[in-house]
Amino acid sequence: MNYEKELEKLFDTVITEVASDLHLSEGRYPTIRVSGQLIPLMSSQILTHQDIKEFVNFMTPKAGIKDFDTNKVELDFSYKYKDKARFRCNAYHQQGALSLALRFIPNTVRTIKDLMLPIELEQFAHMKQGFFLVVGPVGQGKSTTLAAIIESINQERAEHIVTIEEPTEYVYTQKKSIIDQREVGIDTESFESGLMASLRQDVNVILVGEMRDRETMAAAVTAAETGHLVLSTLHTNNAAQTVDRIIDSFPANQQDQIRIQLSNALAGVLSQRLVPRISGGLIPVFELMISNNAIQNLIREKRTHEINTVIETSSQEGMIDMNRCLAELVQRGEITLEDAYKHSLNPKMLQRLV
Repeated sequence: MNYEKELEKLFDTVITEVASDLHLSEGRYPTIRVSGQLIPLMSSQILTHQDIKEFVNFMTPKAGIKDFDTNKVELDFSYKYKDKARFRCNAYHQQGALSLALRFIPNTVRTIKDLMLPIELEQFAHMKQGFFLVVGPVGQGKSTTLAAIIESINQERAEHIVTIEEPTEYVYTQKKSIIDQREVGIDTESFESGLMASLRQDVNVILVGEMRDRETMAAAVTAAETGHLVLSTLHTNNAAQTVDRIIDSFPANQQDQIRIQLSNALAGVLSQRLVPRISGGLIPVFELMISNNAIQNLIREKRTHEINTVIETSSQEGMIDMNRCLAELVQRGEITLEDAYKHSLNPKMLQRLV
């Protein structure tokens, strides 16, 4: 097999079919994910152990390959396919077999409008300081949403933007802003070290690809408090859970302090899902919490369970309740009622709205 040509054929299929992911596993056909559904490419041949190994060898630095082979670790890397696209890749072992998962990253950074995101997000792109989070399960477009916000800043004003990612996903063309993109493991040791170093780099906007530990969370909140706009992601379901996750990551004797810091620094939380559209493809649904006096008080007073109520009753301030968003899409014939219930975090409340 000509592995370079085979990869090119598979990558072109991903682009042509508007797939979000490509799965390569020994003993299986190459498989793409389109509109949330896995589709095996039966016209290709079933892949072998050697096929997967050669694919990984072709796309990654040799040092990474040695570690992957000898220590059986997972291997994260990004791969640029000509001038057409990038792929965020993870190679791993399972049951003695090799697998490779590749997430498609388009070359073009789409705008907030292109992505059908709420126009209210523009206010966060205009902020000079604060802490804004995009949350939700894996594969729901969090990185794409943050990229749209970064691109909005890039187009509108001159700022120094530093992104810290593992691996680097969207690559930006510098317009009005200076954009430095640092990859964990190559350009910096960790998310925390990259974030702390950025404070000495005359930075205005910091994008942290993912907050995985307490140290990164603490550094992000401190950076937001000290006059920077910090953007990041968490794998949480909604705004209330996000606040609790951050606070609960700290020891009990530090939680009151981080609660106060977070109430002051947090600008907003967007929780998003991608729901199958009746006409084909996926459509985003959201919960948007915008920090106000009520939200700040609830965080300080350990009443985060009431955040959902504030969101539900604050649409006039730009907040978006996910159940209302789902109900509107059902009423417009964009999504099915069944899918709305599947993606609702409070189906009983949704039932009252549809």
